Amino acid sequence: MGLSKLKKIFADDEEDTLMGTEDEYYSVSEEEALQEADKTGNKMILLEPRAYSESQQIADHLKNRNSVVVNLKRVTSDQAKRIIDFLSGCIYSIGGKMQKIGVGIYLCTPKNVNIQGKISDEVEKPKEVDDEIEW
Repeated sequence: MGLSKLKKIFADDEEDTLMGTEDEYYSVSEEEALQEADKTGNKMILLEPRAYSESQQIADHLKNRNSVVVNLKRVTSDQAKRIIDFLSGCIYSIGGKMQKIGVGIYLCTPKNVNIQGKISDEVEKPKEVDDEIEW
């Protein structure tokens, strides 16, 4: 994002702020957005490790303050356990969070990312009318 765009967005004068800077803010090119993401570490990385040895790559992304979605469906259950144990330690050390978002799929986030909401494993059945009525 260019310096002139930042000046317009964060201008002290109300008149400058109201003159369409929102449109300019959102009309950033893909290249500029990627450069900004590289500086701030605001990427979402999707990985499907095929071996335990790839877990260090996941940890490196987390250390660089990037969020990682890890799909463990391509590894054995023993390797998946080892990867989760390793990532749990890494996430604890950086103050991040891990949330299961599907069968064998985990969202790993560093400290600078807040996760809102939760995905449950169980499918809730709607209560039948007969269950609510006491006879």
